[in-house]
Amino acid sequence: MHVSDLDATATAALVRSGQASPRELVDQAIARIEQHNAELGAVIIPRYDAARRAGDALADPDGPAGAGAFRGVPILVKDICATIGGVLQCGGLKPLRQAGYTAPETSYLVTALERAGFIVVGKTNTSELGILPSTEPPAWPPTRNPHDVRRTPGGSSGGSACAVAAGLVSIAHANDGGGSIRIPASCCGLFGLKPSRGRVSFAPNHGDINGGLVNEHVVTRSVRDSAAVLDILAGMQLGDPYTAPPGPASYLADLATPPRPLRIGFETRRIMPDGQLADSHPDCVAAVAHAAALLESLGHHVEHAEIAALRDPEWVARFLTIWAVGVTTEIDQASRILGRAIAPHEIELLTYALSELGRMMNASAYVEAWDWIHRASRRIAAFWTTYDLWLTPTVTEPPPPLGTFQSPPDDPLAGIMRAAEFAPFTAPFNATGQPACSLPLFYNAGGLPIGVQLVAAYGREDLLLRTAAQLEAAQPFVHRATRP
Repeated sequence: MHVSDLDATATAALVRSGQASPRELVDQAIARIEQHNAELGAVIIPRYDAARRAGDALADPDGPAGAGAFRGVPILVKDICATIGGVLQCGGLKPLRQAGYTAPETSYLVTALERAGFIVVGKTNTSELGILPSTEPPAWPPTRNPHDVRRTPGGSSGGSACAVAAGLVSIAHANDGGGSIRIPASCCGLFGLKPSRGRVSFAPNHGDINGGLVNEHVVTRSVRDSAAVLDILAGMQLGDPYTAPPGPASYLADLATPPRPLRIGFETRRIMPDGQLADSHPDCVAAVAHAAALLESLGHHVEHAEIAALRDPEWVARFLTIWAVGVTTEIDQASRILGRAIAPHEIELLTYALSELGRMMNASAYVEAWDWIHRASRRIAAFWTTYDLWLTPTVTEPPPPLGTFQSPPDDPLAGIMRAAEFAPFTAPFNATGQPACSLPLFYNAGGLPIGVQLVAAYGREDLLLRTAAQLEAAQPFVHRATRP
């Protein structure tokens, strides 16, 4: 088996056994990126010289830099939220790229990953400010789905998901403010866990992002990698405004305990802006049916179950209020960095429209939107007093062609409304703060991956991970897009 077929855990085992050195793994990852990235557009900011130096420093397992469960494993960092001091940081914004803006400090997340032995070989593409579920920012060429380069890899963590699915690296950092881990995991055939709100710290740059909608983690080729990295990242850091409730002593060790028979509800109909229900694409319905049958074969009870509170037509307006204010804040922060206002022509039409919409919202409207969502979250949480998990499609259709989410000049918000049709099952759980994951259990007749989502009660990543590991053991994940 080629190293590009391995997950991060198996790659680290090569180093521990002496079958590969950290420098060899770095050089191999760089070679794969250089060979395939022109086609895929996943990696936008190489960090090759620093990665080679880190690989050499990790050569001695007994040296000061030699410890760590993932010693020598190459990783990529998404170019938004998490930062690397002195390295270009754009968030998909062309003005920041043109100005050559570099982050002043390194995020806790990156430091923790490096402490565990990971070596950052570069940064990955993201949609502009992480807004859209496709990775086509004005700042960089688009990222393409490695299963079909005419299609989106999802977003906003599309660069990370593309790179892992193609085997350029075995694991990559990602974050999720409305589905940005789960959507590209679905589109690219990976496992993607969005942790509970407050599980992973944003130190030292932020307390939270956009009121707690955004969550940091990784996209992976296996459940065990996701659990192991959550062990590394989880926990409160000095000055955090809040943290998630304690989990198990080790999420990775906890995988050895299969879940008891669970009561699982499922839904495949998407919720429209008016609160009515519409069918998802037949491939997505088939993916849920397949996952439900697999869960039942493992001893779980699965039945149709709607969450009535998600049908409230107020959801779109309340979420959009918060999202628009967040975009306004990001544009204003970037303008302060540049020392001048960002002009409308420098950003996407949708980004400009959302930022202007955010300026129209007063403080009372923003607070009221969060108050409404918190009350709705309590109604939604009641579902998990009857059921252990909720099963849905991750997205409502197979990965669409690139360009699907562009807004025409006469309808600047069209892109976000199209995104809402594509990913209605993901964003609600950024609002509630609950953990959710996308699993790669199904491919359609055209060979495209179709993910399914499992959602657990707040703080119950352990249950999600153990159930996901049980499913992976019953049907090992297949990675069809790997490049050697």
